[in-house]
Amino acid sequence: MPKRILTGTVTSDKNEQTVTVLVERRFKHPLLHKTIRSSKKYRAHDAKNEFKIGDQVRIQECAPISKTKRWEVVSA
Repeated sequence: MPKRILTGTVTSDKNEQTVTVLVERRFKHPLLHKTIRSSKKYRAHDAKNEFKIGDQVRIQECAPISKTKRWEVVSA
C-alpha cells in the first residue's frame, strides 16, 4: 500500500527535529452542498531542523518515530 503524502503549513518548529504541520482539507457538505474547511495538525520528523514557521511542506507517512510522530517531512 502506498504511503500517504499531505501538504501543509509549518505552525511550530520549537522542538528539536520536529515540526508541527497544519493540513487543511476542503470538502462539500453532503446535504447542504456548502464548502467546508477542516484542518488537522500533524507532528513530523525534520532531521536537519531546516523548516521554519510559515513554510509550505509535504509530509509522508512513516513508521512510528516517537509517541506522537508518525510522519516525516519530504520536501518544501
